[in-house]
Amino acid sequence: MQLNPIIKRDVRVQSRSMKICWGVFAYELILALVFFLAMIIIKEENQYSTGNIYSALIWLYPVLAVTQLVILALIVPVRTASAISGEKERQTFDIMMTTSMTPFSIIMGKVMTAIIQSMFFVVASMPIMALSFVVGGMSWSYLFWFFAVALLMSFFAASIGILCSSLCKRSVSAVIMAYGFYLIFFVATALPIMLAEYVSYSSSYYFDMSYASGSVLYSYTENFYLFLLLNPVMYLVEFFVRIMSGESLMNGIPHTTSITQTRGPINLIASGNRWLIVSTVLFLAVSFLFLWLAARRINPIKRKAKRQAMQRIAQTAEFAVQQTARQQSPQRSSQEIQSEKAETGVEEKTGQQEQAK
Repeated sequence: MQLNPIIKRDVRVQSRSMKICWGVFAYELILALVFFLAMIIIKEENQYSTGNIYSALIWLYPVLAVTQLVILALIVPVRTASAISGEKERQTFDIMMTTSMTPFSIIMGKVMTAIIQSMFFVVASMPIMALSFVVGGMSWSYLFWFFAVALLMSFFAASIGILCSSLCKRSVSAVIMAYGFYLIFFVATALPIMLAEYVSYSSSYYFDMSYASGSVLYSYTENFYLFLLLNPVMYLVEFFVRIMSGESLMNGIPHTTSITQTRGPINLIASGNRWLIVSTVLFLAVSFLFLWLAARRINPIKRKAKRQAMQRIAQTAEFAVQQTARQQSPQRSSQEIQSEKAETGVEEKTGQQEQAK
C-alpha cells in the first residue's frame, strides 16, 4: 500500500522545521505548569487527611487529559483550516489539482497530516501522563483509551477545519468559520434539552410531551438528551466519569418511579456503554460527511461544469439583450442589414463545412 504523497511531503517538510520543536516545547511547558498546579492543589486538599495521599494522584489523569484535549481542539482546526485556503493563497492549488490524486485523497492527506502532528504532542506527553498511573495506581488500559479519544477528537476537529478551508479563500476566514462550527456543536446541541426543560417546568407543555395510563405518567421529554450525542463536551464528561467512577452519567436520565416513566429511544441508548458507542459512531459519520463535502467542493470537474453552466447562462442572457435591442430599434440602415446577412451567410458556410468534415 502506497503512502499518500501529501502526507509524505508535509510530514517530511514540517518535521525538519523548528516550528514543530517549539510547538512540542510549548505543549510540554503548559502540561508541566498544569501538573505542578494540580500537585499543589492535591497537597493542600490532603494536608490534614489521614488517608493515603498517593491515591489522590489519580486525579492527575483527568486534569492532564482534559488539558491536552482542549489544546488539540484549539490547534487542529487552525492547521487544517489553512490546508486548502493556504494552497489558494500561495497559488499552488491549481497545480495540486492537476496531479493524478483524487480530491478525496487530497483531503485525507491534509487531514491525516494534521492528525499525525497532533499525535506527536500526545505521545510526547506520555511521560507526564504516566505519573498518574505509576503513583496513583490506575490501570494502564486507561492510557490507551485516552489516546483513542484524542485521536477521535482530532479527527473530528480536522474534518471541521478542512471543510471550512474548502469553502473559504482566505485562511483567516476559514479559521473563524471553524470555530463557528465548534460553537454550533457545543451550544446548539444543548439548546433543545435546555428549552424543553424550561418549557416543561414553566408551562403545561410538559403534559403535551407525555400521556397518562392509569396512575402512571409516561414522559418523552428526556429524549431531547439525544441531541447531546453530538456534543464533544458531553462525550468527554461521560468518558471521564465512567473512567473515574465506573458509572455512567447518562444512566440517571431515564427515570422510572411509581408515578412517572420515561419512554422512547433514550432508554436504550442511555444504558451501559451504549451512549459512548453511539456517540463515537455519530462523530465518525459526521467527520466523514464533512470530508466528503470538502472533496466535492474542490472537485475540478464539478467546478468546471458549474463554470460552463454559468457561461452558458451569461451568453443566453447577452443574446436575449441583443435581440431585444434589435427589436426595439425602429429602423435599421441598409448597411446594417447587409452586414448582418453577411455574418449569417458566413456562419451558415462554417456550419456546412463542419458538417461535411
